[in-house]
Amino acid sequence: MRKDQLILALDVPSATEALMWMNRLQNRVGCFKIGLQLFCAHGPELIRQAAKGETPIFLDLKLHDIPNTVASAVRSLSPLNIKFLTIHTQGGVEMIAAAQEALPENTSIQLLGVTVLTSLDNKNMETLGYQRSASEQAIHLAQMSSKAGLKGFVCSPLEASALTEHLPDIKALVTPGVRPAGSDQGDQSRVTTPEKAIQNGATHVVIGRPILQAKSPEMVIDSILNDSV
Repeated sequence: MRKDQLILALDVPSATEALMWMNRLQNRVGCFKIGLQLFCAHGPELIRQAAKGETPIFLDLKLHDIPNTVASAVRSLSPLNIKFLTIHTQGGVEMIAAAQEALPENTSIQLLGVTVLTSLDNKNMETLGYQRSASEQAIHLAQMSSKAGLKGFVCSPLEASALTEHLPDIKALVTPGVRPAGSDQGDQSRVTTPEKAIQNGATHVVIGRPILQAKSPEMVIDSILNDSV
């Protein structure tokens, strides 16, 4: 696995800690993911500080609302120097189209459609009233979103091969729910190893706690890159 395929999830409570990790590991990973926890606490200013480095930023907000509201949010975020921005595919075709239309014409931002959260398993899907399994729903949502012009997706590594098979024109396929062999599964339900995720067709894998909570994060990263293909 190449360094640029590894995204480090900065699931930490403070901007100070996030920036420390960015400075420490900027030469070892391909992208830093900032999610709701940090963005709600520190807002766009943290993204501006983070973007001063050379490593790209992935803003994972999973925008999900009526089309006009999501479009307005995308428009507000588009001046930030970010590589990826997530929206929820369950918002529907109109919302997805509105989000894409809201991006500036020459933007470098890649919208990623979140399919089914990796914390949800088939039992959860049944409880939520879905007739499809988690994997079937992920494929369905990706196909629907592709018809609306979306070219990037977030899915479980277990669905990666199916998405690449059904949607050969995918530009980016990002898989959370990735754990190095022997790591605690945590709150994820549908997981696999980084090596398997890449073999299944993922263009990028997201890993957070197994790296950040390790005694030697650098050694864990080196192991991930050396053990994966």
